[in-house]
Amino acid sequence: MQSLENIILYCLKQLNGERTIYSIYHLLNGKKSSQTIQDAHLYSLKNFFRIIEPFPRESFESIIQRILDTGWINPSGDHHFLLTPTGELHLNNHPLPRYLKGWEYQHFANPFWERLSLLVQVISNLVHQESRYIPIQKNKDTHLWLKEVVKKFKHSRDDLGRLLFIELTDVFDTTPDVNPDVLIYRLTGYRQIGLTEGQNAKMLNMENPEYHIEFINIIHYLIQTIEANFERYPLLSSIFHGRRKNDSLTISARKTWDLLKKGYSIEEIVQMRHLKQSTIEDHLVEFALNIDDFSIEKYVDKELQNKIMNLAFQLHTRQLKIIRNSLTQASYFQIRLVLAKYGELRWN
Repeated sequence: MQSLENIILYCLKQLNGERTIYSIYHLLNGKKSSQTIQDAHLYSLKNFFRIIEPFPRESFESIIQRILDTGWINPSGDHHFLLTPTGELHLNNHPLPRYLKGWEYQHFANPFWERLSLLVQVISNLVHQESRYIPIQKNKDTHLWLKEVVKKFKHSRDDLGRLLFIELTDVFDTTPDVNPDVLIYRLTGYRQIGLTEGQNAKMLNMENPEYHIEFINIIHYLIQTIEANFERYPLLSSIFHGRRKNDSLTISARKTWDLLKKGYSIEEIVQMRHLKQSTIEDHLVEFALNIDDFSIEKYVDKELQNKIMNLAFQLHTRQLKIIRNSLTQASYFQIRLVLAKYGELRWN
């Protein structure tokens, strides 16, 4: 399970003992909590957000135990671990999956796969003039999208098939860093049923979590490559038509944002929404992470912002308690807000 082990090792390195292993577990599963979202940004782990959900806790713990038994990590506290020199060496010698962009593509990866797989199935059957088959995807929105695509392209059936073949071949020839078999054998076509994830993993002699990482890596690769070359891939680029851009705010935070834009204070929003002040503060941290023009000066003046960031950088820590103990005039909320707004930029 090399890719997944390396990702977990990298996460442990980035966390540097400041978070428990379960912060990584929540990250990989894409837990939409304020803490997990902030960790993803602050520790530069956004690429791995929600790349293997659902991910059973037992499977995650067994990987941690295997890494521990191998000698790549040592305990540094309760559920805290640090990389050993051997672990650092292994990580340096084994590159991470190159194309993962979990935070950016978390909402589009599945719709992309649904559209691609249905597109291949329909065109394959069109070429062979077969109309009696069961669509591999059931989503009505995906079916409506495909009807629009078929109407748009005025090619003959054979030309449409050739175009799809040429574009798929070209997009996979563009890089040697992915194995097309991880995706190709999943595709359904004329009189051919695609393999399930488990079947394809078995065929490629991969464990299921490892296979899933490689599959998501390829999906993210395709999204990046096609999106950057729409003119080169006119048929595949149709997958992006009507794409809904990722709204990175949680539903509850979005409601708070709407009230904040109307001029209501934190205290007023707490009363209006019947929520704890700490919950609204969590939402403000989300805004600092995800909204570029969100100003935090109303909650932390410039001088205190600079003190917090300078201290965090000097101590080389993102741990709130350590910073708070050295800067008692700043509240935990203010420290979180500053780190959310500027922490990722400073460490990168």
